[in-house]
Amino acid sequence: MRLLLVCSLALAAAPVLAAATAAPASALANGLATTPQMGFNDWNAYGCNVSASLIESTALAMHNDGMQAAGYQYVNIDDCWMSSSRNSAGQLVPDPTKFPAASNGENGIQVVADYVHSLGLKLGIYEDAGTATCAGYPGSLGHESTDAASFAAWGVDYLKYDNCNNTGVSAQTRYTTMRDALAATGRSILFSLCNWGQENVWTWGANDGNSWRTTGDINASFSSMLSNFHQNVALASYAGPGHWNDPDMLEIGNGMSATEDQSEFSLWALMAAALISGTNIAGASSATLSTLTNKNLIAIDQDSAGKQGVEVAASGGLDVIAKPLANGDVAVALFNETGSSATISTTAAAVGKSGASSYGLVNQWTGASSTTSGAISASVPAHGTVVYRVSGGSGATVYPTGEVNAVGAGKCLDVNNNTTTAGTQLEIWDCNGGANQIWTQTASKQLTVYSGSSQMCLDAYNNQTTAGTKVEIWPCNGGANQQWVLNSNGTITGVQSGLCLDVTGGDTGDGTLVELWTCNGGSNQQWTL
Repeated sequence: MRLLLVCSLALAAAPVLAAATAAPASALANGLATTPQMGFNDWNAYGCNVSASLIESTALAMHNDGMQAAGYQYVNIDDCWMSSSRNSAGQLVPDPTKFPAASNGENGIQVVADYVHSLGLKLGIYEDAGTATCAGYPGSLGHESTDAASFAAWGVDYLKYDNCNNTGVSAQTRYTTMRDALAATGRSILFSLCNWGQENVWTWGANDGNSWRTTGDINASFSSMLSNFHQNVALASYAGPGHWNDPDMLEIGNGMSATEDQSEFSLWALMAAALISGTNIAGASSATLSTLTNKNLIAIDQDSAGKQGVEVAASGGLDVIAKPLANGDVAVALFNETGSSATISTTAAAVGKSGASSYGLVNQWTGASSTTSGAISASVPAHGTVVYRVSGGSGATVYPTGEVNAVGAGKCLDVNNNTTTAGTQLEIWDCNGGANQIWTQTASKQLTVYSGSSQMCLDAYNNQTTAGTKVEIWPCNGGANQQWVLNSNGTITGVQSGLCLDVTGGDTGDGTLVELWTCNGGSNQQWTL
């Protein structure tokens, strides 16, 4: 039996975190998306009702309403743009009604690309890594080289590549094939992987695409936005310049409240997510445009350091997210998931600042500035987010707190029954947010569980360094057998042994024990904090 406890992290005293876990060592070598991509996609607002006139009017609106000036660059066509069958040469054909050809022989996509490019913007298109798109149009599986060549010839700058009708072929195989086909065209085409967070795409996506969806499809509701936030925020270690986690398009302007819209924009910016608007741009309200073009939040999202923000603390629906910035500042989001106004507090030390008697705070929504000796606090409305830019002192490495997820099993590193008995061997169990599943990385390379007098460390039994050594909890003592490295490939290795944290036998059931084992690249040796 499992005794479930609600995590009771103290917001004001939580350990700090940043990209303490290294980002993947390699990324797609196309030179694109050095900061998260920004643009528009028609699907959320229009579904299959896409056309040349819609894309061109949207591009013109972006050009005139300040979105382009704010950094929005891509105007992306989603599903339903093509005819229901390929031509005799096996090529995709734009729907001649939705995207009419020009008298000079250019097809409808080329015509739109020319117009979008004339405004200084870039054109994106949609296809699917299966036999058919999600709406039933021809997919690219088996036609990757042909389709990539068409996109390049048409002047396409961005490919969103979906995952429907995939016939069971592994995503990595299908996405790698299109990656290589795009590269072979010689045209710079940003590659956005859209396989809905399946197959642990964050562990391999950086080698195949410029971004990858970490979630299912979003909709215009607070609950959907919140779910995508929770799934994405834990994956900070996998993001960086050229390769970004993608919690899906922005629903700002599509029916959430103004407060909820601001929260989505704040959270996406702190998570260094792609900012792809999914609303009616030409008919957007001033409030929607004001949110989408907030220069302070865009600067945080586009910061050159390329760090995804991490969750410093989360208790009772009150979250603190911290994102280190290139100039030494730290962006801090105080996010209230609950249905009532609440005060959320943290400290400069908790978010990675030190060495000063006072720190500057600038509210990124209101512009109000203040100073603090260390406390960072705000009354935050229900479903709202307050974002501060914290300056002064020196930056410190920010270390993560949260669940340690066993990638292969989809479960969490767990202390059986919330025991604090030294020597208890660790296991995996369904993730539940209990205190026995909340781990903190420290500056001394420890992974600790619980707090105060009950704090314990992840420990290799009796300093042993052989495969099969049990992994347990033990009072923290600074020993090398309690030091761990969170590697960019998702493994956790013991400093003393060099062995990998391993789910025994690759089993996936609740209660499967965890041990040390020779590193072998298996999914039972991959973890996310």
